[in-house]
Parts: sequence; C-alpha cells; structure tokens
Amino acid sequence: MKLLDPFKSLKEPLFARLYFAQAISLLGDAFTWIGIALLAFEFGGHQSAKILAMALTLRVSAYILFGSYAGIIADHYNRKKILIFTNIARMVIVFSLVFIHHIWQMYILIFLLNIFNAFFSPAFKACIPQLISRKENYKNAIAMANATWQLLGMIGPGLAGILAIFWGSRQIFIVDAFSFIVSSLLVSFIPFSFLNKKIEQVQYSISEIWHDVVSGTKLIFGNGAIRFALLMELVVAIAGAQILVNTVGHIKGVLMLTDKEFGWAMTAFGIGATIAAFTVNTIDKSKNKTLLLIAGALMVSLSVSLANSTPYAILLILWVIAGLGQSFTDMPSQILIAENIPLGKQGKAYGSHFAWTHLWWAIGYPIAGITGSYFKNHDFLIGGLLALGMLMIICLYRFTER
Repeated sequence: MKLLDPFKSLKEPLFARLYFAQAISLLGDAFTWIGIALLAFEFGGHQSAKILAMALTLRVSAYILFGSYAGIIADHYNRKKILIFTNIARMVIVFSLVFIHHIWQMYILIFLLNIFNAFFSPAFKACIPQLISRKENYKNAIAMANATWQLLGMIGPGLAGILAIFWGSRQIFIVDAFSFIVSSLLVSFIPFSFLNKKIEQVQYSISEIWHDVVSGTKLIFGNGAIRFALLMELVVAIAGAQILVNTVGHIKGVLMLTDKEFGWAMTAFGIGATIAAFTVNTIDKSKNKTLLLIAGALMVSLSVSLANSTPYAILLILWVIAGLGQSFTDMPSQILIAENIPLGKQGKAYGSHFAWTHLWWAIGYPIAGITGSYFKNHDFLIGGLLALGMLMIICLYRFTER
C-alpha cells in the first residue's frame, strides 16, 4: 500500500459522506478532552492527575459496560438512527460541561457522554465494510478513518490550548457541541438505510444477549493474530495513560508552563500518531504484523520512560515517537478483524474489541493517577517500566505458544 492509498477510499461516495460527518465530530471531540484536562487542573491543581484519572476511568468504564451490547445493537438495528441519536445526545451533554462548578458534575456528564460514545463507535466501524464497494478498499478506509482520528486529535489540542488562553477553557465545549449538530445533519442525508438488513425483530432475553457478548469475545480471542494485537494494546494502554493523565500536570505543575505548551505537547503526540496511521501499511508487509506490534509498543514504553528526565523540547520529540508507536500498535487489530471475521459478525467483534481495549485503559488510568499523585518526579518512568515489563511477558507467551 502506498502512502496516499488511504485517500482512495474517499472515491467511495457513501463512505466519503460518513467519513466527513465523523471527521467534524472528531475535531470537536478533541477540543472536549483537552477542556476536561484543563478543568481537572482548574478544580484540583497539583491533584489534577487524580481527578483526570478518575474522569478517564469513568470514560472507559462506560465503554466496558456498554461496548459489547452496543456491538449487538449495531448488528440488529438501523445504524443510521443509532449514529444520529447518539450525536444529538452527545451534543446536549457536551454543552452542559460549560456550566458545571463541581467535580462530581463533571464525573456524571463524562460517564453519560461515553455511554453514547460506546454505542456510536461500533455502529460507525461496522458501517465501513458495507459502504465499501471494492474489497481491496477495506484497508484504505480503515486507515483513513484512523489517520483522521489521529490528525484531528493532533490539530484539536493545539487549537484548544491557544483558544483557551483568549476565550476560556470552558467555551471550547461549545465548539464540540456545534460539531455534533453538523455531524448529525450530514448523517441524516446519507441514504444508507440498506445497512439495516431485513433481520427478524425478536425480543432478546438476558441469556441471549450474554451469549452474543461471549460470542464476540470468542471471535477476537479465538484468532491468534487478533489476540496478540489485543494484548499489545494493553501495553500501550499502560504507557499511553501516563501521557493522557500526567502531561497536563507535568507541563503546568512541574515545568510551570501554560495551556499553550500543553496543547503543543499533545499536538506532538498526534503528529506521530498521524504519520504512523498513513504509513503503517507501507512499512509493514508481513501478514502476521508481529514485528510492527512489538516495535510500536516498545516505542511508546521507552518514550514514556524517559519523559521525566528531559526538558520540554525533548519531551515534544518523545511524544512524537510515542504517537508513532501507539498508532502502529492500535491499527493492526482493526485491520485483522476486517480481514478475518465474517461480515455479519463484525458488529459483535468490533463491539467486544471496543470493550476489551477500554478495559486495558481502565487498568492504565488508575495506575497513571497513582503515579501522578504520589510520584510526581518519577510518574512517567514508573509507568514506562511497567509497560516494558508487560511487553516482555506477552512476547514470551506469544513465542512459547507457537
């Protein structure tokens, strides 16, 4: 796959419409999570790591609790309605963040926001293969969607940090709320009701729903390549959580810099992730993707390990490398699902993958909160070493399994 191959997926008209609708909401979403990080520092100052870790743990808890069920819903109900409804709900919740004055209010809104995120994401991912007319464009579409997620994650934090200086950190939530409105309007004009195949509408019992949840888990853990990719994402979650939780406290509390420098640091992370998203298929030509997964996890872990002992300029370089590593590790599992899971079962597979990967982050966030609260001068070092140790264990398991 050549560097610009992902753009070929935009020649698919239905996918292109869905893609631009998602891209608009993603830009606003990048603003929201920077706003939440700044709110955490506003409420807690040097205790921001503890507050942000709790907020992000609530975020992934919603994914874990509802992710697999969301995959089932995506397989059985009209995905267009799911996308529009979840966009509108998220718009209302994000707008409410402008007016909060207590930490507990932020926690509740974050949990509610990510319940709807959990239902949106599997439906969106499951739409992609069915909106692509040429099978060879599957990888291009997935690469394009992931690259855009990273690209807008890169642009958003930088703009949000600068905007917060001149307008205020809370007002950036208004931008996100507006983005969900525009996204909903775009989705409403996409004629993809054919995605809702004529499935017999039946009432599901708890046991039947649980059976589908277990089935999705078996699909992803039953395939050795997908299983190894999923475990590599655990390594990235342990190291990456340090970046998301402790960067704001490190830059504003330890280095005594401003919102703007925090925005640029997160932009550096996004730059690396974006480059990797566009080049991952050019770099990796192997079918099992094992070496790429190991290299990506190693890049994130080592970069985080060195962060405490470097000046701000070097930190930016480390975050670029960490972004490269995270994207190299995250993308293969989604491609492997598209390649190895039957089309009719991909909703369950993506839903279960969504839940399991966020379980990894639910492990990583509390660890980051502890290191950021009690080991301020060594938080990144501890998190990075933990990730490196986990990487060694998983690799030993993989190669002895063979």
